Amino acid sequence: MTYRAPVKDMLFVMKELAGIDAVAQLPGFEEAGFDTAAAVLEECAKLNQDVIAPLNWEGDKYPSSWHDGKVTTTPGFKQAFKQFAEGGWQGLHHPTDFGGQGLPKLVHAACVEMVNSANVSFALCPMLTDGAIEALLTAGSDEQKATYIPKMISGEWTGTMNLTEPQAGSDLSLVRTRAEPQPDGTFKLFGTKIFITYGEHDMAENIVHLVLARVAGAPEGVKGISLFVVPKFLVNADGSLGARNDVHCVSIEHKLGIKASPTAVLQYGDKGGAIGTLVGQENRGLEYMFVMMNAARFSVGIQGISVADRAYQKAVQYARDRVQSRPVDGSLNTAAPIIHHPDVKRMLMTMRAYVEGCRAMTLVAAAAQDAAHAHPDAEVRKQNQAFYEFMVPLVMATAPK
Repeated sequence: MTYRAPVKDMLFVMKELAGIDAVAQLPGFEEAGFDTAAAVLEECAKLNQDVIAPLNWEGDKYPSSWHDGKVTTTPGFKQAFKQFAEGGWQGLHHPTDFGGQGLPKLVHAACVEMVNSANVSFALCPMLTDGAIEALLTAGSDEQKATYIPKMISGEWTGTMNLTEPQAGSDLSLVRTRAEPQPDGTFKLFGTKIFITYGEHDMAENIVHLVLARVAGAPEGVKGISLFVVPKFLVNADGSLGARNDVHCVSIEHKLGIKASPTAVLQYGDKGGAIGTLVGQENRGLEYMFVMMNAARFSVGIQGISVADRAYQKAVQYARDRVQSRPVDGSLNTAAPIIHHPDVKRMLMTMRAYVEGCRAMTLVAAAAQDAAHAHPDAEVRKQNQAFYEFMVPLVMATAPK
């Protein structure tokens, strides 16, 4: 059995608990009511059920591979990502000013669940791109926004988050990657970043790396970290792609799961320095990166719900097929599928209850962020932002461990 998106369950939560009708009253979301959400979710379900989910097993059998600095993704991924991008799914909730559809996060969150249930390895690429877009929307210059965001929203380019280094895991105060200022206002970066999700792949024309690094003379610890945009290919003044930048994938990790998602080791500056531009102000990089990290945390929490729902669907199918013993209630005199056994029903219903409860929590949180961004009353925005920030760690707690 392949994946079947729980569209009706999602729409129930959106209407009865998350209040999509109220969200549709917010400025900018007037066209994003229940009927629009239903139409979007139905189309999203078709893409994920028919195109992306069938590639999930393929990704385990034929994971991404690295050769001579280049990464080739699982057969079918490149074509599926093209359909994903052309359908506008990357820009679903991003601003219309940059080519997005401007729909509520509430609708986007349901679609994120679908793509993660269908194929977590595939879903990681648009998830990281979403985070890069959010960071640039928050702290990028007008030029950076105009250069990078429309191309990422269109799916022509993708984005990454570069934090971790060999000597610095969660302790970012130990980051050593250095950035040297140049006369033209750019910087040259030197260093190594590890565990970079989709740090190299063949699904897009360019990869936009957001990189934490230190400028010479910066304070010690996290107070001296800055954020830089470092594209795989430099971008010409007219928006076309220029020369290959000095950032190269030297290997990818071999993993127990999500094997189709290439987790790269990236080397910056082996041939003279990787050219990048500063995002925002020097020494505020971690502050900006937290925007991207929080977006990722919410999506990673949705991953937990996605994987749980896929597991529930698999378990139900197995319980319907597996024949073992007669039901203890005497309803059948012969061996029956185990779904007839009360304790199996109990376990399945427990799984379903967890999934539906966590989905409700996540979609309610998404609706709160919509109100936090769009409500005309400043006090209401503040209250909803506080509620959303409280909920993000709880949503994150549902993530696979």
